Amino acid sequence: MPRSPAPTRQTILDAAYRLFRRNGFVRVSMDEIATSADVTKRTLYYHFTSKDELLAEVLEAQHALALAAFRTFGEGLGGSPEAIVDQLFKDLAVWSDQPRWAGSGFTRLVIELADLRGHPARLIARRHKAMLESHLADLLAKVQVKSPRELAREIWLLSEGAISLILIHGDRSYASAAAEAARKLIWSKSTVRKKVRRRIRSQ
Repeated sequence: MPRSPAPTRQTILDAAYRLFRRNGFVRVSMDEIATSADVTKRTLYYHFTSKDELLAEVLEAQHALALAAFRTFGEGLGGSPEAIVDQLFKDLAVWSDQPRWAGSGFTRLVIELADLRGHPARLIARRHKAMLESHLADLLAKVQVKSPRELAREIWLLSEGAISLILIHGDRSYASAAAEAARKLIWSKSTVRKKVRRRIRSQ
């Protein structure tokens, strides 16, 4: 009975992900990926016809893992919108404290491919970010936040900015600063809603 190619394919994906994340897409060669995965170049090209295809497959796999993790994060949350925000940025602070942390792999790789608008990796990254933002909006909607999609976009913008600045400065306090800004957003929207309600009642 022939052996399944799935384990070898997964080994290549794992090796490629580590190298792409550490060194970037452009600086990593197929030779390096083959060596890291402990396969021949012939085997590597049997599974993936090009580095572009391999990158797209790597991001697809990471997208599935990240989305599952974010859904698990949502299942463990309850209470107020502030609680969601606090946990979101607390997790960011913990994540960014890992050795050799390199920020969001999706963001970093897409920046490298900025001049290749039709590259499949860019399309996957765009879908990935949009789905995470949408899932955050769903969490906010469950706790009855007004305009949850608008608020989710603003909080996601703060999150992406915090990730970039932590990476640049090596300072995790940007996570707590972003959390404070997000809480102010929630408070301001809640205050506006209360004022509108009072105005309607007084008429």
